[in-house]
Amino acid sequence: MKDKRVLIISPEVVPYLPQTDQAINSFKIPKSINDNGGQIRIFMPRYGLINERRHQLHEVIRLSGMNLVINDMDTPLIIKVASIPKERIQVYFIDNEDYFKRRAILRDKNGKLFADNDERMIFFTKGVIETVKKLNWAPDIIHLQGWFTSLFPLYLKTYFKDDGIFHDSKIISSIYAKDFNGVISKSFKKKVAFDDIEENQILDLKNANYLNLTKLTIEHSDAFVFHSQNIDKEIIEEVKKTKKPYMLYHQTQESNSYVAFYKKNLI
Repeated sequence: MKDKRVLIISPEVVPYLPQTDQAINSFKIPKSINDNGGQIRIFMPRYGLINERRHQLHEVIRLSGMNLVINDMDTPLIIKVASIPKERIQVYFIDNEDYFKRRAILRDKNGKLFADNDERMIFFTKGVIETVKKLNWAPDIIHLQGWFTSLFPLYLKTYFKDDGIFHDSKIISSIYAKDFNGVISKSFKKKVAFDDIEENQILDLKNANYLNLTKLTIEHSDAFVFHSQNIDKEIIEEVKKTKKPYMLYHQTQESNSYVAFYKKNLI
């Protein structure tokens, strides 16, 4: 992994948020890569419950100030950065007053998904990609964590397809057990279609449930990790049909398993 660039994109990362499976993996994977000589950048949302003073977040003025168009609305992008203590790994935070100020992650106090999670996903997707472009940091591998990142493969292969910085990037998606019922939004497809993405590319968003979001990810990714023993059988079959490489849950428990998988299948 010497000097290979790996971009980790996740809705949750330890030590900034509680220790869920996604948050732990989003720390464990980059640490392993870093320990093996790789270069790491992590991107996550800057939720209002993250203590900026404790974690020493600060705004990066040269990266902030851009407006992103989300569903025909100009929305300001703020970029903050911090370093994980003792690991020499930088974490970039995508921030916006409307989407990420609230003191919660993806659900309200009653456990219900926020109604604007669709726009938050679009904003996060565009915000990360535009920031990486500004950094002029071409990743060899882009590793996505969970359904909140499911738009990235689509946007990289369509909306941002002419950006040479991602031309050689391989996309690996970590898939977790289903953790919500129903749909993210009934207008999700319309909001993504606003970005001139062809309808045949986003048919799954007409019914934006967990299965269809994951199928969208599968269609445009290059490799996969099953981060649970309880993955829906239909999702497993969808992955197998692609004949693309994948790593099973038990394999993720082995030392340096991600580095070995990257080397064998993506580099």
